Amino acid sequence: MAVRLRLRRIGKKKMPMYQIVAADSRTARNGRFIEVVGRYEPRREPAVIEAKETRVFYWLKTGARPTDTVRSLFQRTGLWLKWDLTRRGKDAAVIATAMEKWQMEQAERSRRDAERKARRKAAKRKAAKSTAQEGQAPAAPAATPAPEAPAS
Repeated sequence: MAVRLRLRRIGKKKMPMYQIVAADSRTARNGRFIEVVGRYEPRREPAVIEAKETRVFYWLKTGARPTDTVRSLFQRTGLWLKWDLTRRGKDAAVIATAMEKWQMEQAERSRRDAERKARRKAAKRKAAKSTAQEGQAPAAPAATPAPEAPAS
């Protein structure tokens, strides 16, 4: 049996929520599963990603393969980095320092993203203001062509 860590959709229409589950790769997306190991709520701001670290590591150790989406979610939470270091046989101190460094990088990244959003918002506001002012300014009279001289 090929076990995959994948998303199982739950929630209402137009309001998706997902469970991260360990399931046989041959079952349907929302079909039978072995165990729920986390959840993902993309509609929240910021998106909620929770995973039971011990159970995720258990399934990864037993050979379960995450889907690309689940792997990217694990990367966003730092779980994939921790798994990679654990798999390589690093000790707890090395893993702790690497995770601390990763968290500082994430804080810096979120700060840069917030600054970029603020700049874009200001630029958009400025462009809208200049467009509005152009619409209010009196239009210049169109140049009338000079009358042609009669042919002699």
